[in-house]
Amino acid sequence: MADQSQPQTSALVISPEIQEKFGSLLALIQGSESMNNEERQYWINILPVMTPEQIKNLDDILTNEKKQLAAIDEKYSKEAAGSGKVIDSKAMEEKIKTKKKQREKIEKAAAEKEEQTEEEILGKIQAM
Repeated sequence: MADQSQPQTSALVISPEIQEKFGSLLALIQGSESMNNEERQYWINILPVMTPEQIKNLDDILTNEKKQLAAIDEKYSKEAAGSGKVIDSKAMEEKIKTKKKQREKIEKAAAEKEEQTEEEILGKIQAM
């Protein structure tokens, strides 16, 4: 299973000219957690036609996002360390999946029972 904590950037097409001219901004685009690869590629593609003001705004937005996420991570780390509890995300994910499967089994059984009851009622009605 791929590590989902890091954005996937391998599918991006970046020309050497864009890489050279927009290196630091490209790093922010590639590292953005708020974009998928399609959105990253869109921004990379339009960089050459953006005005300096638009480029600065994009840089400011992505820099702000990075700072805010770092602050959230730091706060979460402090809270987890302070409480003495370390949350294992993989264990939590497995627990959620298990509960979901159990719920789906229960729902399926209930649906089958309901269908069976409906058939019995229809049979009684037809027998009248």
